[in-house]
Parts: sequence; structure tokens; C-alpha cells
Amino acid sequence: MKISGTNRADAIRPGAQSRASSAAYKAAAATAVRKVDNVSFLGIPENELTPKVREAMSMLLAEVDTMRSELDEQRQRISYLEELADQDTLTPVVNRRAFVRELTRVVSYGERYATPSSLLYIDLNGLKQINDTYGHPAGDAALMKLATILTEQVRGSDVVGRLGGDEFGVLLVHAEEAVATEKALQLTDIIDSNPLYWESHEIPINVSFGAHTFTGGEDAGDALAAADRAMYMQKNARKADADL
Repeated sequence: MKISGTNRADAIRPGAQSRASSAAYKAAAATAVRKVDNVSFLGIPENELTPKVREAMSMLLAEVDTMRSELDEQRQRISYLEELADQDTLTPVVNRRAFVRELTRVVSYGERYATPSSLLYIDLNGLKQINDTYGHPAGDAALMKLATILTEQVRGSDVVGRLGGDEFGVLLVHAEEAVATEKALQLTDIIDSNPLYWESHEIPINVSFGAHTFTGGEDAGDALAAADRAMYMQKNARKADADL
């Protein structure tokens, strides 16, 4: 998620807002004068607009335009703060709270229209080892790389979120089980083939995943738990294969 709109510094600097409001008021006043000069106002004929009435009308129109401008600025600021509240603190994806909110919405939609969607639960393998060997900045870089790959490889209608620590969720909207499994395998191959290069070191990145398809009849917590169980089953199966 990209943060756009009002610059963060200007959004919290009172002086910047007051100067902008003053400039906006002057511009609105000039526009208002032209409006009152050229047309009748609220049914008052042009010949009855005395200088005092014209001035009062101009001031009123300027106030209305300024209030409208300030309201637009506040709406932009609210939108900006909402995006900040949904953004993960490290990676370019939404946080767990925002992800669960979207998952709840899609689960409800699936229940209402009997439309399947799927959830991928993805775990970055070996994050502790990366941290211990190369340092926590390298571990953060691995998380960033994984998040970037996930966001680049899904549709705009899908949702990627960091569920906590080394775990990510991918919400595949209107995707059946076979499609979700195929997508998970595709993502795994792409992640495996894109190691992290960190201070002249090539660090392999690989993941375990679990897929769960739903059409309603459960809540977001149930869906997450089912996908989490599927992920651990796949992780344990990979460990068993490695030990053979």
C-alpha cells in the first residue's frame, strides 16, 4: 500500500495549514467578487446589488468556498491517516488488523453469494537463522523482499498482509481451491528462485504455505486457523522429505 495525499509534515504543521487557509480565502474572495459582479444572487437583480450588499455577498461566498476547501483538506488527512493505520510498520503490505477486516468482508460475500475465495498462509522459513547469522537488518530485508514478491505476483483485487513476525497472508478473491494451490506453488517457485543479496552474501529465501478455500459458514478466525494448520502440515512434510 502506498501512502499518498497530504505530505506528513504539512499534515501536522499548524502554520502550513493557516497559511494555506489564508491564501485560499483570498482566492475565494476574488472569485466570489466576480460571481456577484456577473450574476444575480439568490434572486436579487443586478440593479439591486448595492455596494454593501455586494460586499456582504462576496464575504459570504468566500467563507463558503474556504470552508469547502478546508473540508476537502480534512477528508484527505483522514484518508491519509486511515492508510497509515492499515500499513504494516516494516513491509509494503497491510497489517493484520486490515487484513482480517478484508478477510471478514470476503467471507461474508462468499456466504451471501456462494462464491468461493481462498486464503494462503505463508511462513518465511529460517528467519531466526538469517537474523542470527547476518543480523536483524538482513532478516528485515528478507521480509521486505518476500512482501514485495507477493504483492507483485497477485492481482489488484487480491490482498497481501503481514500477519505477524515471519507470517504473511494472501487473500485470493474469487479463487477456487485448485486455483489457490496452483498459485501457491507458483509463488513458492518464484520465491525460491529469487535469493536475497545482502552485503555480498547470497541468502536463500524459501517459504511454507497452507491454502484454505471458503464459501461462508465460518468467520475470519476460522479461515486463518485452517490455513495455518495447512501451512504447518506442509512445513512438516517438507522437513520429513529432507530427513529421508
